[in-house]
Amino acid sequence: MEQDLSAIRRALRKPLEAEVARGKLTAPQIAVMRVIVRQRGICLKDLSRKVSLAHSTVSGIVDRLEKRGLVERRADPEDGRTSLMRPTSLVADFVREQIPRLSRGPLESALQRATRAERAAIAEALRRLRELLEANPA
Repeated sequence: MEQDLSAIRRALRKPLEAEVARGKLTAPQIAVMRVIVRQRGICLKDLSRKVSLAHSTVSGIVDRLEKRGLVERRADPEDGRTSLMRPTSLVADFVREQIPRLSRGPLESALQRATRAERAAIAEALRRLRELLEANPA
């Protein structure tokens, strides 16, 4: 079962990983951009904590993303000494729209190829798995 779950995870990640590779982005850069989009303005200290990376590492990541026009630093309106990281519209759109579409694509494609009975069996198995996971959280 573990091999099946691993293969499913890989298949679901494949389109997103291909798109990220085309953009020459690293996993830490993607993680930083996701947090910046969710927070809509976050200081380096909080960003570092959210992605569990050192402040200097996150600062370097933000510098590189800013040079590429993917994030912006703006003065915090409440504290002019602090900068807030904000996504550019390109990044916000990618994180909000493209990542979910790329992640859903393989699943939707596979389900379209399944028979009605197979889709019903998969849906029932997923419902039951969810019940089991929610009933006994790790």
